[in-house]
Parts: sequence; structure tokens; C-alpha cells
Amino acid sequence: MSNLSKQFEKIWTYLSGPDLWISIGTATLRIILIITLAVTIVKLSKKIINRIFTGPAEDRESPLRISKRRENTLKKLMANVIAYVVYFIAFIMILDNVLGFNVGALLAGAGVAGLAIGFGAQNLVRDIISGFFIIFEDQFSVGDYVLVSGVEGTVEEIGLRTTKVLSWTGEMNILQNGDINHVTNYSVSNGLAIVDINIPYESDINAAEKIIEEIAETLPYKDDAFVSAPVVHGVQSLELSHFVIRVIAETQPSFQWYGERIIRKEMKEGLYNRGIDIPSPRLVLYSRDRGANVLNNQRQRENE
Repeated sequence: MSNLSKQFEKIWTYLSGPDLWISIGTATLRIILIITLAVTIVKLSKKIINRIFTGPAEDRESPLRISKRRENTLKKLMANVIAYVVYFIAFIMILDNVLGFNVGALLAGAGVAGLAIGFGAQNLVRDIISGFFIIFEDQFSVGDYVLVSGVEGTVEEIGLRTTKVLSWTGEMNILQNGDINHVTNYSVSNGLAIVDINIPYESDINAAEKIIEEIAETLPYKDDAFVSAPVVHGVQSLELSHFVIRVIAETQPSFQWYGERIIRKEMKEGLYNRGIDIPSPRLVLYSRDRGANVLNNQRQRENE
């Protein structure tokens, strides 16, 4: 019992002694200092990156003279890479300088273990490589409106492993870069707004086309979404109660749907104000007595 009590006494003396708490306090302060320094470096690097990609306030053009969409992508990617590197270095410094681990041996063991783990992390490697190619080939950038892997929306972030796409209904979709095998980018080139306008058969075709052309010529002055005046392509089809005139307009990238709505609104108001109504479905009804009278009259004419 005396030996056991001596051991407890030694442990209590060590735990209650000042040396232990001084070392713990010193280690804690060093850890806090390293983490604070890492966070400060990450924040400063983000500000520096923003300054590099942002020109004077009067023109807001990048001194690197790259497109705005690619600028946003590179800014977020560089900020993420710097954050990963800085935090990794901070973690190594804490293990080596504060906790006293042999980092060299630890890294050597991690390299051997990483080789074995790499065979099971093929999807991770594929995602990272695909992310590099997406950025390098400029397949899409932050702010682009795209359709990728069945998901349509605005690209919010492109990382080394995943891509975030915000749907127009508000859902945030996170896609692995390795699963992106088909991309439709609506923000690279100008779009086409295609609108079919129904005109009743009672209206004159030439008069209707002339009215539509006059309305179309005013649209670029009313809205900047149109690159040029919409073009009237003539009669597209003949339906039961109306014929269809097709109008096609070139719009700014990803503004084709907005342009279609503007065209429909202006055409409806303009045609209605000039006496051309939008055709409605027609249904001819015959009463039973009237139908019998018509049938008898037809038989009498045939007999005569």
C-alpha cells in the first residue's frame, strides 16, 4: 500500500505542480498563435488575390485582361488552394514544434500508407484531375448558366473535387467533377429567342407580318437583352383555326428565355392594339332539331 500511495503522491505532485500547467499553457498559446497566423495569412491572401484580379474602380477591368467569368473561377480556386496549403503547414507545425511528433517519420509512413490508400481512392483522384481539366480548358466558369449531368443552373463554385450548381428554384447541387461528362454552357455565346405567334385566318398575312416587323424593330431600344432586332421568318405552319408566324431574335448569353417573354408581351399588346386578336379554339354546335332539318333539306335537294 505504501508503494501505491507513493505512486499516487507522485502523480498528484506532477499534476498539481506548476511545470505541467506552464507547459500546457505554453503549448496552447503556441497552437493559438499558429492557427491565428494561418487564418490571417488566408484572409490576406484572399484580399491580395482580389486586388490582383480587380482593376481601378473607374473601369473595373482586370489587369490580367481575362474574362470576368474566368476571373471569378480563378479567384475562388486560388483562394481554396492557398487555404489548403496554409492549413496543412499549420497542422504540421503544431505536430512538430508543439506536440513533439517526428514529422519526417510520420510523412514517410503516410507516403507508404497513401500508396496503398490511393488504389482505393481512385474516384478522388479522378475528381481532382477532372477539376483541373475543367478549369484549364475553360469548359465553364463561376457565374455561367449551364446544364451538367442533368442539373441546370448557375455555377456557384468550382473546386478541385466538386462543383456547386445553384438551380433557378434555389436548390444547391454539389456534383463530383469526375461525374461531369457532358456540359451545355449557355453563357459562352449569344442565345436565340424563338417565338411562334398565332394569327387568325381572318387576318391578312402580309399585314400581320408588317405589324410584327414594326414591333420587332423597336425591341432593341426597349431592352438591352436583344443584340439586334428580331427577324420575322414568315409562316411556320397552318393550324386548324390560325396560321403561325415565327420570330427569331439574337440575345445576350443566357437571356434567350427572357427575350422570348419580352417578345410575346410586346407582340400581344401591339397586335391587339392594331385590331388583330389572338385566335381562340372554335367549337361549332348543332342542336338535334336543327340537325334533323338540315338532313331533310339535303335529302329534298337530292330528290329534286
